[in-house]
Amino acid sequence: MVSAAHTVLGAVPATRLGVVDAHDHLFIRSPRLPGQELDDAEAAAARLAAFASLGGGTVVQWTPYGMGRRIARLPALSRESGVHVIAATGLHQHVHYSDALLASVRDRLDELFVGELTEGIGDTGVRAGLIKVAGGFHGLDEHAVHTMRAAATAHHATGAPIAVHLELGTGVLDVLDLVCGELGVAPGSLILGHLNRTPDFTVHRLAAEAGTWLAFDGPSRANHATDWRMPDALRALVDAGFAGRLLLGGDTVTPDTPGMPYLLRRVRPRLELDLGQEVLEQILVANPARAYAW
Repeated sequence: MVSAAHTVLGAVPATRLGVVDAHDHLFIRSPRLPGQELDDAEAAAARLAAFASLGGGTVVQWTPYGMGRRIARLPALSRESGVHVIAATGLHQHVHYSDALLASVRDRLDELFVGELTEGIGDTGVRAGLIKVAGGFHGLDEHAVHTMRAAATAHHATGAPIAVHLELGTGVLDVLDLVCGELGVAPGSLILGHLNRTPDFTVHRLAAEAGTWLAFDGPSRANHATDWRMPDALRALVDAGFAGRLLLGGDTVTPDTPGMPYLLRRVRPRLELDLGQEVLEQILVANPARAYAW
């Protein structure tokens, strides 16, 4: 069987994804960001068009359940832009939801995740292609543990990868202990996000040695001024033999985030100087093709 990524237009052979923005958002809404929602379809289309014009082939939207995914709009945006889009199921931190919403899904999370991965999201018929969950700052609270348990169940039922929001890049080892240790998810099915926000080279190395995917995403965010450390962190991992575990993403979460076109227009040439074109091609094309295929 040919491994495939599950996009909003159906299964696509992993080898056809092209240049991949491995973590981004076309639409997202949260009570933590009042007035900063990404919900404008025309703006989303413009970002996709700009990404495509720079050679982009696929965008992975990590927006999970209950956060304004606008799933029904994604297929048309993908067709019009020519960019593959992969949507997510899953659940973010509890602060992104009302108590009522969380109460309505708490006891059926694994059923919800499996259904969105295999049958489709709502009545759209669009299948999710990954499971997005989230840790806390330097640890995992009860909500995170409950959500990750459901994600592991859904992974074992479907094979879908699990992508983890690491709060400010922390809690890596706690996630590994729970998800890969206790819950038995293969490290190669786990994507750790936001590692650039805490450039701890030792923790990065431990995660790479465990066999997980390491995502460096969200460049040039005003509240995460660590861009200048990212090339060093990536170079350390490449020099240690882990170029095959790295991913890059734009992580657009508010209208003023540089986002997906910036990833290719500014970040790509900057990293080419440090890593070389061949390694960067591996990070943007070959690695995500493996990470998101199931």
